[in-house]
Amino acid sequence: MGHIDAVCISPKKGMIKKQVDQAVLETNWGINGDAHADIWHRQVSLLAAESIDRVKKKMPHLKHGVFAENLVVRDLNLENVAVGDTFIIDNSILLEVTQIGKECHNSGCAIKRATGDCIMPKEGLFAKVIHGGVVKTGSTIEIG
Repeated sequence: MGHIDAVCISPKKGMIKKQVDQAVLETNWGINGDAHADIWHRQVSLLAAESIDRVKKKMPHLKHGVFAENLVVRDLNLENVAVGDTFIIDNSILLEVTQIGKECHNSGCAIKRATGDCIMPKEGLFAKVIHGGVVKTGSTIEIG
């Protein structure tokens, strides 16, 4: 079982997300207060903390949210997750994976330009909220 290292939101698309202590995931909507919440397939984005740690070796100043990720997940193997798989957070919230990867805006984000690579196009996971609730730093997460 893994846990949530960070919860991040932004009020507008294209902005770096800011870390918050907790957020409300609303069924079939996403995270209240986040610009990506809507009735669509990319309501919540997830990234592995271990992947972010690798980038931080080259860019140690990076803060959570810079990849536009909503949930930073640690100690959970995300490599074999497929579209249709589910995540269970704190034994009550249910997310369904709808997409893996997403191209960076403008042919490459600032991180790709600085390091030559970006993790979101290959490792970013996107999900719909099937059953909502409150998620916070330290929440448990497991593959359903």
